[in-house]
Amino acid sequence: MRRIWAVAAKEFKQVRRDPLTLLLLLGFPAMMLLLYGYAVNFDVRHVPLAVQDRSHSAESRRLVDAFVESTYFDAVAELPVGADPGPLFERRVARAALVIPERYAEELAAGRPAPVQFLIDGADANTATTALGYARQIAEAFNLDLAARGLERGKPPVAFAPRVWYNPELRSAQFLVPGLMGFILMITAVLSTAMSVVREKERGTMEQLRATALRPSEMLIGKTIPYLAISLVAAAVIVAAARVFFGVAVAGSYVDLFLATVVYLVGALGFGLLVSSVSDSQAMAFQIGAVSSLLPALFLSGFIFPIRTMPGWLQAISYAVPARYFLIASRGVIIKGASLAPFARDMAFLGVFAVVVLAVSFARLRRRDF
Repeated sequence: MRRIWAVAAKEFKQVRRDPLTLLLLLGFPAMMLLLYGYAVNFDVRHVPLAVQDRSHSAESRRLVDAFVESTYFDAVAELPVGADPGPLFERRVARAALVIPERYAEELAAGRPAPVQFLIDGADANTATTALGYARQIAEAFNLDLAARGLERGKPPVAFAPRVWYNPELRSAQFLVPGLMGFILMITAVLSTAMSVVREKERGTMEQLRATALRPSEMLIGKTIPYLAISLVAAAVIVAAARVFFGVAVAGSYVDLFLATVVYLVGALGFGLLVSSVSDSQAMAFQIGAVSSLLPALFLSGFIFPIRTMPGWLQAISYAVPARYFLIASRGVIIKGASLAPFARDMAFLGVFAVVVLAVSFARLRRRDF
């Protein structure tokens, strides 16, 4: 253990002697947060819908059919009477819920406005905004249909009442922060670790390390510890900048967010070691690391484009992107105030990914460089 900390201390000194790299690792997250937070807006489609039909009447089924047949919503769950849609929102099974009261059909028959509640998960502001627009259009078209069938008595028969959960103001910054955290941490962790190991190869100091009593695992663990610490500081910078500049606070437990971030970063650092095992120069390590970490984390994690709207083959590829699972867990903790329990499957994948890439990278580096 003492030898591992000796390597880690050496790496800390190396980082300290390179202030430009340190500034990049710590300043880049805040810069990207400000850039994307102020400049990026997205549009989304295809919203999974949960239905709580307390009326169980022909009119209520007609309203549900209007939502489903619009193709804007997919009915994915039926909520029993009195059930809370919150757990479905937390697990991302549904992103919206349609609640039809018991006396819905009676109110329509009596010519009085029949209230209908539409709940939307506001954790993703773009999805929520689009879904609200779709729902309003469907409600208006449904009212016109009722008028044509003679059920309207001067007022809109369906009193449509939308409510947004978790992000009532539908602020884009609220859902950008977790996505940016996953995107930025993946890039910084992969590139910093990959280039650190390759730098030893380019400068010839790997030969000197071979001559010491260090085991390969001790050397590799020692080199990753500083970058794990720096990446955690970068994560703290993102959270603090989000609070200061955008008013986005962590609704859940900081401990849960820390645990999810550590597991995610261990996998990212292991992937950086894997990149270094196939690279012979820092330029090559940068190119391979940037392409293999930046593009998937940006486009295949659900950060920019909803995975549900992608072609089937891209959806299949996205299952291998760790940022996808970290994004789900971090949004749940930061925006919804959930614990990590609803995201056990996502955390399990991050853990498996970390173990696999570390094992493969250790095996390759041991065979090639020791």
